[in-house]
Amino acid sequence: MKEIGRTRSGLQMGYTTGSCAAAAAKAAAEMLLSGEEIRQVRLLTPKGIELYLELEEIMRKKSEVSCAVRKYSGDDPDVTNGILVYATVQKVEKKSKINSENSVDLSEKINLDGGIGIGRVTKPGLEQKIGQAAINKVPRRMICEAVEEVCRKYEYTGNLQVRLSVPEGAEVAKKTFNPRLGIEGGISILGTTGIVEPMSEKALTDTIYLEMKMLKENGTDWCYVVPGNYGMDFLREKLHVDTALSVKCSNYIGETIEDAKLLGMKGILLIGHIGKFIKLAAGVMNTHSRQADCRMEVLGVHAAMNGADAVVVREIMECINTTEAMEILRRENLVKPVMESVMKRIEFFIKNRAGEELEIGVILFSTEDGILGKSENADELLMKIQENV
Repeated sequence: MKEIGRTRSGLQMGYTTGSCAAAAAKAAAEMLLSGEEIRQVRLLTPKGIELYLELEEIMRKKSEVSCAVRKYSGDDPDVTNGILVYATVQKVEKKSKINSENSVDLSEKINLDGGIGIGRVTKPGLEQKIGQAAINKVPRRMICEAVEEVCRKYEYTGNLQVRLSVPEGAEVAKKTFNPRLGIEGGISILGTTGIVEPMSEKALTDTIYLEMKMLKENGTDWCYVVPGNYGMDFLREKLHVDTALSVKCSNYIGETIEDAKLLGMKGILLIGHIGKFIKLAAGVMNTHSRQADCRMEVLGVHAAMNGADAVVVREIMECINTTEAMEILRRENLVKPVMESVMKRIEFFIKNRAGEELEIGVILFSTEDGILGKSENADELLMKIQENV
């Protein structure tokens, strides 16, 4: 396959699982209706980029053909990179609009379903209904249009069943957001443009929004927000609360607050490790290190505000992580006053971002010390989330 293209930053682009599925379905339909084997298929993506994809694992029968396209993510660190996405296309004598609760008709001729390694929807709030295969709207349309193009080419007026499968899907899905979104048994077939653009922040923020939307649609107006696994472990092991009422926000604190307001959530409680959340005290709402790394500056300033001399501040500024800096504060008996002044600034910034319509609080912790600080309303929010009032 020739190079697809590069982003402005020079990173190689790839193609989505949706493009793989559409290409495999198109190729399988072509071989089924023509009776000839092909080794490459052309696919025009919604982004307008033309792909020429190699086919693998071709299996041909009289009334059924299957083949696979290998997923390529370019320079994006996608867990689905390299997996094979299979499509099996077979002729069916009679079309029923809904063959089962688990299948989705795409047109008058084509019925699409997912097989091994394709996730099933188990919760409301997604594009598909409960019980249906996790094949998103744009990929479904891509598959439909690709197969219909082949039908027109060969003047085929009968009905076709298209079944997708990903043998590695169930294992790969464990490394994705799918289990948290209520998609079980495999991966989702995704993509809005057909092309993977490396390090897409939009994909991450869209997932955060979707996760919170699902909580809201399931009757939850109050929830926890944690950056990642540290926060999730703290919820479970230290606070002993229901982690199902939580949303992982990664580094996107500000965007998650905006999502909560947009969705009409009543309140959220941010719970995070000091290594990330200390940045909130400087008003930094994207905690990724490439956006800002003011950890030692914040701790140094607050140490000085609470009586630390220049030597101690300089020591803090030379630390490489918050664990090291906290040891200095502990030695100087400054942990309590520094955390109190830090929490006041964090509260100021998060409440300013949340506005009047969203109740918001925060708990700051470390692995060594447990809870280091919490907003005045943190305990009340904990209770409201658990009671879901």
